[in-house]
Amino acid sequence: MSDSALPPYEVGRLAGAVLDSVGSVLVGKRDSLELVLAGILAGGHVLLEDLPGLGKTLTARSFAQALGLDFRRLQFTPDLLPADVTGSFLYDQRKGDFAFRAGPVFTNMLLADEINRTPPKTQAALLEAMQEKQVSVEGVTYRLDPPFHVLATANPIEYEGTYPLPEAQLDRFLLRVSFGYPTADEEFDVLRRRMTRRQEETFLQPVVNAQTLQSMQAALESITVEDSIVRYIVSLAAATREHPSVLVGSSPRGSLALLLLARARAAMTGRDFVVPEDVKDVAVPALAHRITLRPEMWLRRVDPAFVVQEVLAGTPAPASGALPTYASGTSQA
Repeated sequence: MSDSALPPYEVGRLAGAVLDSVGSVLVGKRDSLELVLAGILAGGHVLLEDLPGLGKTLTARSFAQALGLDFRRLQFTPDLLPADVTGSFLYDQRKGDFAFRAGPVFTNMLLADEINRTPPKTQAALLEAMQEKQVSVEGVTYRLDPPFHVLATANPIEYEGTYPLPEAQLDRFLLRVSFGYPTADEEFDVLRRRMTRRQEETFLQPVVNAQTLQSMQAALESITVEDSIVRYIVSLAAATREHPSVLVGSSPRGSLALLLLARARAAMTGRDFVVPEDVKDVAVPALAHRITLRPEMWLRRVDPAFVVQEVLAGTPAPASGALPTYASGTSQA
């Protein structure tokens, strides 16, 4: 374990506190919020794909506040240029030279709002930052200070004036999360809380800071993953490539996403080892957006998430006897 890493039980405690804080303003979304936090702890980027008004923007802002991160929101539009994302060189009349003005990507958490509304060239400008944690402008490379995470939003039903993300860029998102409509009781609670606070905006006090978040992320490297679990992950990814409804299955990056997210789920519960349920919990959000269905499947209204669920049902999980039985935080032989 790295000197800066926290023990798993401490990661679990802090993760619970962050989720409680964010859950105070986002009612009835605990499962989805856990997935978002797992993506952040795993060091990845999250695509929030859902209908308007279901809390995607509020989720990003609330996590940034609870995690003590610098936060910027960038509204993606059809006329947005790559320089509007990365920054550009501007002429400084006082110095008689060009100076670099950093764009909104230079932050800890970037909300890429309606990412599918901007042209592919601008989407590609964000791709280097997401993958390499750097941007290149006029041949000069600038590193992004860690932690750096992109939470992007997309509307799955509105296609007019949009540029759907290509598979290569979808693959860069560690997972895709949807919230869905609240129940009647949850929606009532949303309205009641709005009346109680007597203002539109919400603000959360930081639960941790950027340095503590990095220590939580470092703790994931100490999470034990048995070979049987690793083979289970590989089998799930391979099964998506062999499914009769699938044209292109998950790449090895999908297997890696399962591994990272399963470790994050284990740490969030205070465990220092992964169990099959950790993998199952993250399989749909980690793999569904990495699958391309055969064209005729769209006519039959087959959903990629349904394919992943079928793969889960048809792939045997490791027997519980093959998993470690030691308690979290204890030494391993």
